[in-house]
Amino acid sequence: MPKLTPKIILEGTRLTLKTEIAFALNEHPRIVGLRKYRYHSPIISAEWCAFTNFPWGRGLINFEPAEEQLAMEAYQAWVRVLELQRYYSWIIDRFHLSTQAYQFQRYGKRYDFGWLEERLLPLNVRLILCTREAASFAAAREERLKVSGNPSQYDNLDIFLREQDLLLELAAHSRLPMHVVDVSNSDVTHAVGRIADWMETSGGLTMPGEAAVATPNS
Repeated sequence: MPKLTPKIILEGTRLTLKTEIAFALNEHPRIVGLRKYRYHSPIISAEWCAFTNFPWGRGLINFEPAEEQLAMEAYQAWVRVLELQRYYSWIIDRFHLSTQAYQFQRYGKRYDFGWLEERLLPLNVRLILCTREAASFAAAREERLKVSGNPSQYDNLDIFLREQDLLLELAAHSRLPMHVVDVSNSDVTHAVGRIADWMETSGGLTMPGEAAVATPNS
């Protein structure tokens, strides 16, 4: 079978199980191949608060205007890493759409990431937008509060509903191949299965037009 080299960006507002799905995808045999033991699987995220030296700080999504150059340089670095290591699987838990949504809501500024998507397209990067029905957010919050280290961020569910609407709008204008997954039932296994189905049928598991012979992705 061909070498599996999926590159998936998971987007969605809070409580849409993106991180749980990211971990599951990185161990799913239909995504990364059969494995007899666990080994390093790259998951990266724009949600890391890497710009500040304190918990729950700022990063690629929620940077301040004075940190714009830092954020754009970080995006340049990430896309270059993907270009240099294109024959591997990469799962990205929130990326440029989340940045666009936050920056517009917080500062009213619209960032154009056309340049980024132009470089991601040849790498066969796919966009998965995780959504849930409005009525399902309350139950999802109750589950998250059992483990959250920062529970106050879930106080106002209206924020998430507005962000979800904005992310749907942004995704509709993205040039990347995109698939929407409804996680209203909070079933990660089912969501991952639907993503695997779409990745297979849409040609998202391999680098198109290039010879590949090894399995799984090592």
